[in-house]
Amino acid sequence: MPQLDPMPWFSILFVSWLIFLALSPIKVSKYTNLNDPTHKTYKGLSKSWSWPWF
Repeated sequence: MPQLDPMPWFSILFVSWLIFLALSPIKVSKYTNLNDPTHKTYKGLSKSWSWPWF
């Protein structure tokens, strides 16, 4: 029974996992931010603007 011969199935499984493990870091790295974004300094509340016609 050729279905019970593990050698071709093992090689297919091994090669498919190698392809998966080789390509997944490339795909995942597109979604991760490698550089930390710079934080903008908070300047606080601005002065309220007075309307000249009131």
